[in-house]
Amino acid sequence: MLRKAVLTMDRLDEFIDNLQSQIFEDAKQALGEKGFDRWRNPKWNERMDNPDGFAKVVGECGDMMEIYLKFENNRVSKASYFTDGCASSMVSGSFAAELTLGRDPDELSDITAETVLAAIGRLPEEDLHCATLAARTVQQALTNYMSGLARKTKE
Repeated sequence: MLRKAVLTMDRLDEFIDNLQSQIFEDAKQALGEKGFDRWRNPKWNERMDNPDGFAKVVGECGDMMEIYLKFENNRVSKASYFTDGCASSMVSGSFAAELTLGRDPDELSDITAETVLAAIGRLPEEDLHCATLAARTVQQALTNYMSGLARKTKE
């Protein structure tokens, strides 16, 4: 009986290993190498205390994304994101945050869904809206930053 239990555990371990390999292979096909790597090793995924620019946007699919921007000398010195969404939202938020680094407000206004998607490489057709969500959130964070900057200048 013990020998049979050991064989069953070995088969279970093999099944789990094969299942994980298949999931990873499917994710690589869907997200591409860069997107898959970012999904497995997320960057800039955190909420930021006291950002200069911040936005929280809910996409058409119900995913929520937040973008945080910190500026020094009128350029983004630190950026981060947070999402409650799927892998494509996570990857899009991460690349969107990365795209803001070192840019001034005029350059930030050029970040679009196409820019985010080009940085990732590809997303599944049904998840292209995630790149749009990330770009919209960056643009809203920029708008909020500029509104705050205008208010500070008047005071």
